[in-house]
Amino acid sequence: MPDGNWDLSPWIYFITSRSSGPGGQNVNKVNTRVELHFDMNACTALNTEQKELIVAAYPGRIRNNGHFIVTRQTERSQLKNKDAALSVMYELIEAALKPRKKRIRTRPDAQSKRKRLEKKRMHSEKKRNRRNDFEV
Repeated sequence: MPDGNWDLSPWIYFITSRSSGPGGQNVNKVNTRVELHFDMNACTALNTEQKELIVAAYPGRIRNNGHFIVTRQTERSQLKNKDAALSVMYELIEAALKPRKKRIRTRPDAQSKRKRLEKKRMHSEKKRNRRNDFEV
């Protein structure tokens, strides 16, 4: 769950279905697979810029209707899968909204240049020693 900055629950709904994979009769009887839908278009807790950041970070999770989708079917219980889907959704949104640091370009110092050239020289020497320079 988030730090308490925003509550997205009014714009979230779940769709359940039967899970695939092992699980015996439980798989055939119980709808444990959970698909979480977060309606980003209707959401007023996020501003337009935040929504654009989320769409840019996860284009494969956004449907044409503007729903952010998270699916979970790892647990054998529907409730645990709902909790897992909610926590994954909040983690993904927080990661998308986390500010990125700009990389500061630096120049290589003299020692790193020397090491690079020495490594190149050693590699070249190794290759030269492998050559077959025999004349017949």
